Amino acid sequence: MFETVALVGATGAVGRIVRQLLEERDFPAKQFRFLASPRSAGRTLTFKGQEYTVEELTTRAFAGVDLVISSTPDDTAAEYLPAAVEAGATVIDESGYWRMKEDVALVIPEVNPDDALNAKGIIASPNCSTTQMVMALKPLHDAARVLRVIVATYQATSGAGVQGTTDLLEGSRAHLDGEAYSYQAFDKPIAFNAVPQIGSEKEAGYTSEEMKMVYETRKILGDEGILVCPTCVRIPVSNCHSESITVETAKPVSPEEARELFSAFPGITVVDDLKEGLYPLPSECDGSDEVFIGRIRRDLSNPEGLTFWCVSDNLRKGAATNAVQIAELLAKHRFQTV
Repeated sequence: MFETVALVGATGAVGRIVRQLLEERDFPAKQFRFLASPRSAGRTLTFKGQEYTVEELTTRAFAGVDLVISSTPDDTAAEYLPAAVEAGATVIDESGYWRMKEDVALVIPEVNPDDALNAKGIIASPNCSTTQMVMALKPLHDAARVLRVIVATYQATSGAGVQGTTDLLEGSRAHLDGEAYSYQAFDKPIAFNAVPQIGSEKEAGYTSEEMKMVYETRKILGDEGILVCPTCVRIPVSNCHSESITVETAKPVSPEEARELFSAFPGITVVDDLKEGLYPLPSECDGSDEVFIGRIRRDLSNPEGLTFWCVSDNLRKGAATNAVQIAELLAKHRFQTV
């Protein structure tokens, strides 16, 4: 059992779900502390029937803490998390800042648990769009080696935080009423729209969100040869990211084989019956910790190709659940009785 667990970003969209999961899953720790920005410090919250005061995040706030779960913007993670490591804590970080650092493990527990168990200091949790895709790729990669991936994402507004969902709701109301609305989380209207840019411009016309999917996929699967061509699109859905994924493998994988591989993999649920109109929908996957896969079929343009549809709750498995699962993995490894 951990002595003291600190949750950084405790009042944010992901932090709230982390709190819920730690309570529901009865995470093994003697004490919990909740840290946030000065704007949120001083608030009270209830956890396991006890009232806590949210503490201000400072570099001195980690004294006596042995596990930190952090969900903050990149600049906050860069500024404060080294102090947690210096204080002796293991850190599980949701931000994008540490993911591609050479000495930082990037972990999905179902995919590469040993990387977490062998890590020192900071363990990074992947980008939400990467996480669900790599969950789907792993069983295929193990069976037939993934060579190339073409992915188009359809990403929910909750991926831009609480304000993203507010923009969707208020922007939609304004649009229907014929009124103007000043978007805060998005540069372009998201109501009744699809915006093919998430993140800033990076190399060769790709965005930062797209390049995360390229580099993080290779790092998690431990294969720098995997080719990934992503297009990331924001759509007017409040929660759950959807992805259309086409995979080329070293040897053919039939749709029937793929269904068996997906069904046997932990954390994946197959919903795939086109005749009956059964396939994953964001509205039906919301609130789940699973990755859902459907529309599994051959790639008509490539005999070694397979294409499918993938949906997952980006705030849960794409963020909060994955972090808590890493923490549970560490707890089981460190404190299991022999």
